[in-house]
Amino acid sequence: MKVFLITGTRKGIGKELSLHFLNQGHIVCGCSRGESSIHHNNYRHFQLDVNHESDVINMVKAIKKEFGQIDVLLNNAGIASMNHLLLTPYKTMNNIFSTNVFGTFLFMREVGKIMSQASRKLKAKGETPHFRIINFATVATPLRLEGEAIYASSKAAIVNLTQVASFELAEFGITVNAIGPTPVPTDLIKSVPKAKLDALLQRQAIKRFGEFKDCLNVIEFFIDERSDFISGQVIYLGGING
Repeated sequence: MKVFLITGTRKGIGKELSLHFLNQGHIVCGCSRGESSIHHNNYRHFQLDVNHESDVINMVKAIKKEFGQIDVLLNNAGIASMNHLLLTPYKTMNNIFSTNVFGTFLFMREVGKIMSQASRKLKAKGETPHFRIINFATVATPLRLEGEAIYASSKAAIVNLTQVASFELAEFGITVNAIGPTPVPTDLIKSVPKAKLDALLQRQAIKRFGEFKDCLNVIEFFIDERSDFISGQVIYLGGING
């Protein structure tokens, strides 16, 4: 049994991931701005904004107090907006970076502290630590999609954060990787015009929308204990070359 911390669990991919790992018998601690939509004995929900530092710190402390450690962090929470650069309000950029970048950073920092402490204890007992951090990037970054300058830039920051953190956390047995989904039919893309989505699909090697199982496949690969030599990597779905 592992302890998962998954952000953005009220709907979409975050909720699907939570239900999957709960059904496998793991413990899942999730968060969102709204109330929980998951009801399970092994699920703990925290209502917060991922860019509020004190709330994130308190959530991670509460999980540590109840379960002792955190094995896997999935930084799923994110927001997007399609606007031409010249028509993008400052508030939009601030909101996107606050959630996508600052939120991811805060959880990486706080969970990384818990993982590193647990790692030292395991090593002292002669055991090998297997901790995992997985961030969410996007194909919008390598594709340089028009209208997504701010969203793609926020995820470009996630890619660099992932790669640098993989070096800084390696000594603790923590791998840090990222998944870059192509459009998956969720609320995140519901406001994107169909013509834009169709044009994006044509730029993929595999011309279809992503599905939850596609994301899960990559995440389970990263989580696997046999993947302890895989870190600092970004896997883009759909045949996109990052």
